[in-house]
Amino acid sequence: MKKTAKASREEIFSSMPVPAALRTMVVPAVISQLIVLIYNMADTFYVGQTGNPYMVAGTSLILPVFNITLCLSGLAGIGGGALISRLLGQGKKDEARRVSAFSLYLAVLIAALFSVGMAVFMRPVLSLLGAGENTYQYARQYAFCVIVFGGVPTVLSNVLSNLIRSVGRSGEAGTGIVLGGVLNIILDPIFMFLIMPDGYEVLGAGVATCLSNCIACLYFVVVLIRMGSQSVITFSVKNGMASKASILAVFGVGIPSAISSLLFDLDYVIIDKLMVSYHDLALAAIGIVLKVERFPLNVGIGICQGMMPLVAYNYAAGKTKRMKDTIRLARGVGIGVAVVSIILYELFAVQFTHLFIADAQTVEMASSFLRIRVLATPLMFLSFFTVYLFQAFGKGHVSLGLGVTRWLVFNIPMLFILNRIFGMYGIVWSQVTADTLTVIMSFIVYFRFGPGREKSKA
Repeated sequence: MKKTAKASREEIFSSMPVPAALRTMVVPAVISQLIVLIYNMADTFYVGQTGNPYMVAGTSLILPVFNITLCLSGLAGIGGGALISRLLGQGKKDEARRVSAFSLYLAVLIAALFSVGMAVFMRPVLSLLGAGENTYQYARQYAFCVIVFGGVPTVLSNVLSNLIRSVGRSGEAGTGIVLGGVLNIILDPIFMFLIMPDGYEVLGAGVATCLSNCIACLYFVVVLIRMGSQSVITFSVKNGMASKASILAVFGVGIPSAISSLLFDLDYVIIDKLMVSYHDLALAAIGIVLKVERFPLNVGIGICQGMMPLVAYNYAAGKTKRMKDTIRLARGVGIGVAVVSIILYELFAVQFTHLFIADAQTVEMASSFLRIRVLATPLMFLSFFTVYLFQAFGKGHVSLGLGVTRWLVFNIPMLFILNRIFGMYGIVWSQVTADTLTVIMSFIVYFRFGPGREKSKA
């Protein structure tokens, strides 16, 4: 039975028709990404039911910090996962095992250090994020639960999901993330409205999120045990230490991935800081929009996550035609999703934002913001799609260059420039403007440094 499963996973990478292989890898990844988004949004939804915009703003302030925990998981999970797929494409299974163990212990270490740092520097961090007199206590309650106490299980769950997907087990990888999300959706109202007293709804949401991530992490540990001692994904160090070249390769892709994610979060932090200078309702409105707009973006991320192991394996195996077919199909599907999202959000912006808060002024502002921000969706997809491709190729320096240029040269400066010229709505329009430039740059870089000129070995 194990032999059949193994052959099936190898077939996904090497011989299954590209549409079927991509569907097998992408569908679980997309579902898990949507569930992740839904359970992140569930906190905002349930907190919004209190009718207190300061609670909504307080939880929204923690989104960039929570996303930093996810980018830390990208350092080990994306860096390690991309390398494992390439090593399997080269037939180096033992080295793939050593890389797996290194990535997992790296994840635990960096997550623990980040959680401790957040606990020690809580006040200055929240002040930097824009927490004021009305929002600080709520942001603090939420941060202690999801970052300080929940940081390690959150990071480890995401790293395990990436590594398990890298060997073709996209179903198990997605199931663990879905489990955590569904539990959070169920536990949120129980802790917020039944267990916690009035005024502590944000604390209840935080406890529910932390507990859900702990259970998801336990699920992945069970999956690892069931995969057996001969599995490529393992905590065992009996096979020895990963080679220096492999460690450098993990960091070579993982660090650019983490930096790009950090800059993405810095962009969110700056948006919050600029918006709070207007008023707290503007902060609450943009906080809702930054979550609602993530639906099509998370689908795009799921497409990229499912695509990356296939591209990495076939790139390393020299099957250039199969690799290119995978890239073309994944890119087309992602753009299609982005176009549909623009249509839906333009038509139903008010209804989407009304799901999160009933305050009429906040709803009006958020729906107006959403109709503008969604125009950038296909541009944002193409931007991070190119970054994922270079991560799959193991060209971390190129993905780092793309990420740094996107955020530090285009996006973040555009926020300040357009805010200065057009005020609050200039902040909202900045994404479309900056990502237009980013997409142009991405295509130039891909045709210059991508594998397009490599001769197919298939």
